[in-house]
Amino acid sequence: MATKVTTVKEYLENVPEDRIKQFKKLRSVIKKNLDKGFKETINYNMLGYVIPHKMYPDGYHCSPELPLPFANLANQKNFIAVYHMGMYAEPKIYKWFTEEYGKRCKYKLDMGKSCVRLKKMDDIPYDLIGELMAKMSTKDWIKLYEKNIKK
Repeated sequence: MATKVTTVKEYLENVPEDRIKQFKKLRSVIKKNLDKGFKETINYNMLGYVIPHKMYPDGYHCSPELPLPFANLANQKNFIAVYHMGMYAEPKIYKWFTEEYGKRCKYKLDMGKSCVRLKKMDDIPYDLIGELMAKMSTKDWIKLYEKNIKK
């Protein structure tokens, strides 16, 4: 999404009509399954799910003024992207997700280290995304982040 937005409402207003239904459903699934300590915000011009400074004062090591990122949901030019830092930092979660995706979806997984690119709007594994989000609490993420990422 090229437009710079500052609120979740603005972000949602810029999602194309042909995928707003799926985008809103993914957002709902993410919010329903995330630990209550995560906060929804705009982060890197996407919907971000972060650990706020009041819970983790150090913030993100790359930019300490930012809260600690965990997951993002983004409308990209040709797909919807779900980013999950837990898959990047925890090989067991990455392995679980990639194996489960193949069992639950009819199309091949298109993924980077933490980014799942959802190109087929009729084949979004909402339940799998929900399970992924529920796999890590804020306390789990902080511990893993400090062990594997923060230097």
